[in-house]
Amino acid sequence: METLTHDGAARNRTGLFFALASATSFGMSGPLARGLMDAGWSAAAVVAARVLLAGVVLLPLAIHQLHGNWPLLRANARLIAVYGLIAVAGTQLAYFNAVARMEVGTALLIEFAAPIAIVGWLWARHRQRPGAATIAGAALGITGLILVLDVLSGVSTDPIGIAWALGSMIGAAAYFLLSAEGGALPGTVLAAGGLLIGGLTLLLAGAIGIVPLHATTNPAVFADFTTPWWIPILLIGIVTAAIAYVTGIAATRRLGSRLASFVALTEVLAALIFAWILLAEAPRPIQLLGGALILIGVITVRLGEPATALGDPETPADTIEELRTPTQPGPPRIGTHPSI
Repeated sequence: METLTHDGAARNRTGLFFALASATSFGMSGPLARGLMDAGWSAAAVVAARVLLAGVVLLPLAIHQLHGNWPLLRANARLIAVYGLIAVAGTQLAYFNAVARMEVGTALLIEFAAPIAIVGWLWARHRQRPGAATIAGAALGITGLILVLDVLSGVSTDPIGIAWALGSMIGAAAYFLLSAEGGALPGTVLAAGGLLIGGLTLLLAGAIGIVPLHATTNPAVFADFTTPWWIPILLIGIVTAAIAYVTGIAATRRLGSRLASFVALTEVLAALIFAWILLAEAPRPIQLLGGALILIGVITVRLGEPATALGDPETPADTIEELRTPTQPGPPRIGTHPSI
């Protein structure tokens, strides 16, 4: 039992590292994308290039990790397709349509309320009632987001924009719930397949006019330097997508969708720092306070998370097998029959 406890603690530490690495990588995408969009790229073109490049980069590794086990791929084909359509393409399309009708900060605030949606889903679907620490951490995190994004200075009430933003929130929640799925399916395979499907879906959406899709070869201009367009494209595809999605899936499978989604709130803080470095957009004191509240909220949720135990739907499958006895049936996996 001591060995299992030690293994669980090590797994949680690794999961936290992956979650922070994923949030930091995702946080770099906004400032890099701004440089490309200022150079003439549309937002949809940046995202399509980003996810398709990431999918292509991960594809050889995904094929190697499958070891020729194509039945495993076929068994998880629906999961990969849903992940690509909802967690990747759907989230991005909803967010683009939201920011077309409302302030960016407000749209981001609604999207980053995904941890609240996950807590509600786990409560309703799996009877995982949130504890006091989770509720307190959620309140601190959302308060921090409000301060970081400075949405109180002017909030759009466009009902269609709000509906699209809620769609992006559902997509973000689906990202964490679906990332916990797959069992024996390597996370790289799920990421590669989902990114390729999501990227092709974005290209199709651009082709039929749902989102504007255009790119240029103009150099990208940042705060203190100018660079050829392909350098930020490589960074945005490899670092902010390939690495971000793989580490995000790895984190969610170790921490569970609830805790991983709260740690992901640090992406907003990372975005502030990268915007300061790349775009000379220095954060205001109120935003720094908001970032501190986000970190405190994440720590509060982490401390309030119950120890992994048998019967917890978020218990990793390999740990379940180690704990299971002949008289104890295995618990259900989170999202085995997702309705999202």
